[in-house]
Amino acid sequence: GEVCTMINKKYSEFLPSMQSAEDLVAQVEGLASNIDLLKAGIENEVQRDLNVAVAEFTELKQQLERDTLVLSVLKKLQEFDTAIKEYNTALLEKKYVTAAQQLEKARSSLRNLESRKGFELKILKALGTELTVQTQNMLYHLGEEWQNLIVWQLPPSKEGSSLEALVLSELHLHTVPAQQEGPAAPPIAAVLQALAVLGELHSKLKVFGQLLLKYVLKPLVSYPSLQPLTEEQPEVFILRFKSEEPALNQPSPMEVFDKIKLIFEVLHKYLLNVPVEQPGEDRKDGRVTLAELLGELIWEELSDCLIQNCLVNSIPTNSSKLEQYIEVIRSTEEFEKALKKMQFLKGDTTELLKYARNVNSHFANKKCQDVIVAARNLMTSEIHNTVKITPDSNVALPKLPEPGTGDHPKVLQAPKLLQHGTGTLGTESRLSQFTFSLPTCRISSSVQQLMELAYHTLLEATASTDQCCVQLFYSVRNIFQLFYDVVPTYHKEKLQKLPQLAAIHHNNCMYIAHHLLTLGHQFRYRMTSVLCHEAATFVDLVPAFRRLGMECFLAQMRVQKGEILERLSSSRNFSNMDDEENFCAANKAIRQVLHQLKRLGKVWQDVLPVNVYCKAMGTLLNTALTEIVTRIAALEDISAEDADRLYSLCKVMVEEGPQVFTPLLEEDQNKKYQEEVPVYVQKWMTFKELMIILQANLQEIVDQWADGKGPLAAEFSAAEVKSLIRALFQNTERRAAALAKIK
Repeated sequence: GEVCTMINKKYSEFLPSMQSAEDLVAQVEGLASNIDLLKAGIENEVQRDLNVAVAEFTELKQQLERDTLVLSVLKKLQEFDTAIKEYNTALLEKKYVTAAQQLEKARSSLRNLESRKGFELKILKALGTELTVQTQNMLYHLGEEWQNLIVWQLPPSKEGSSLEALVLSELHLHTVPAQQEGPAAPPIAAVLQALAVLGELHSKLKVFGQLLLKYVLKPLVSYPSLQPLTEEQPEVFILRFKSEEPALNQPSPMEVFDKIKLIFEVLHKYLLNVPVEQPGEDRKDGRVTLAELLGELIWEELSDCLIQNCLVNSIPTNSSKLEQYIEVIRSTEEFEKALKKMQFLKGDTTELLKYARNVNSHFANKKCQDVIVAARNLMTSEIHNTVKITPDSNVALPKLPEPGTGDHPKVLQAPKLLQHGTGTLGTESRLSQFTFSLPTCRISSSVQQLMELAYHTLLEATASTDQCCVQLFYSVRNIFQLFYDVVPTYHKEKLQKLPQLAAIHHNNCMYIAHHLLTLGHQFRYRMTSVLCHEAATFVDLVPAFRRLGMECFLAQMRVQKGEILERLSSSRNFSNMDDEENFCAANKAIRQVLHQLKRLGKVWQDVLPVNVYCKAMGTLLNTALTEIVTRIAALEDISAEDADRLYSLCKVMVEEGPQVFTPLLEEDQNKKYQEEVPVYVQKWMTFKELMIILQANLQEIVDQWADGKGPLAAEFSAAEVKSLIRALFQNTERRAAALAKIK
């Protein structure tokens, strides 16, 4: 009764004629009989005299349409009213599903009314407001019920999901069915179904799913020490956690799967095994379990988390452990099967299982990634930490098994075929022991480690599956490609500024090139058939590495030559040496050049191979001597005092020049190389001849020339000798006679 008066009060403001629902019905009936009369009227009039009555007919027809419309509107209003009444009754009795369905009925009546064009009733706005209020009211009740059913006890938000905070969180499910089974539907199903009817179930589940991921599922994957504890009491089920010291840092996927499965099993039992009808969903019978709905919301995120934090870490890093991985694949299959049974998952193989089954490829990827990361770290480490290598040094490596034997060796013993001295090519083509010899020099220890990394990776490749073997082989090639690209750029400034580093880099490149010659060859019997013998090679990279080392070192040589010429340019052209200031400038220039060469001789000592060292030092000393000869030979006038002073400057060069050759640490062993200087310095004899000219009289010069067959003729052209004679001697008949003999 109370409800009726409330509604009447509402409607009376708009339709005073509607005193009550009964009135309404009477009016509807009255209208219906009116319509019948009208119909009869139209038909009679029309039959009697159509032509006369066209105008009247049109009017009557419009009247009919209006009345029909009013009638259907009133019917819909009546439906709305009834639905709201029944909703109120059901809500008081906590019949949530009925209440929700009645609200939806009222909503469809209202939609129908709103859809009529040209018939805007003021009342519709009020009805809409009423419906909204009632819907919110119902959702509030359902929200309360939901919160009573599912209670989260979470730590203060600032603690987030740290291990300490997680141990304090609990989930209580008040969904344990009461002992006496009455006819009343269990409240949980009703609450869920009502939420589904009102279209609110999805958002409630979404929030629940996010909390479940954040405080239960993801922590169980991330923290090996976290263990779930479950407890059932008469009215409530409780899930909480304890933390124990884990046996391993990395939990095995099996343990993680078991924990997650336990959570899903209890959720299934106490909460999720409830079928609900999803209105408007294109499912076969419209029924779907809560587990399925929740699975759709959280599976993807959970699966990603399991792959990233659990499966990725379980991928083995060496091929021997690959066999044991079958376990992991099996347990992943079991895990998925269990979740499908509980309807969390539908459909076929998921990403999780695909990932586990694809272990060979992940193994190869992980291995290759580890190799490249290690290689890159080595390449960006300091160049100047060096080790000395000699023709008989070895790469420290396990002994390779004989081709054809299946065993993979455990012995760590430097194998013969990795000696720098010789690449074993089999007796049929035994080469001289020094064919592949690497001269004694210093290389960066990081490059030696890089080479060991390459050998170890190839060794691993030979023991792997075809797919993996190919990937590992190419990752070794990538190491070298990377070196070629990274090192010159990464260390660019140092390689330009520091002659010692340029020398070490030169050696590094030559060392790598040397190993690349035989690298593929040593493993050719073991490489999979996929890499046919021809393909598994590194020889094609050899010229590039030799060029890389040479270019860097030659660039450094150009810098040093430039500095020598720069210093000699401050010598005042060696002219007018009788002027004290000029003599000092020339003397200083020569001292600086010798000092520069001496310093280089020291920084390259024990670093460059001896033959490279001698060539390099010889070339630079040669640059200095050539420049001095050119400048002196170009002088137009050399007085006797000038000549003496020039001679003394040249003598310093000839005496101290060879002393800059110190390729070895042991001083006494350097004598040999200092005596061989003429071999390495192309213009050495020219320089010596120039010194003779500076001290000689006219006759001695003519004798040295010996009709173009003497030592002087071997070093200077006739024009140069004549020019020197004119500069050194005054214009006399004797000079003219001497000049005549030089031709």
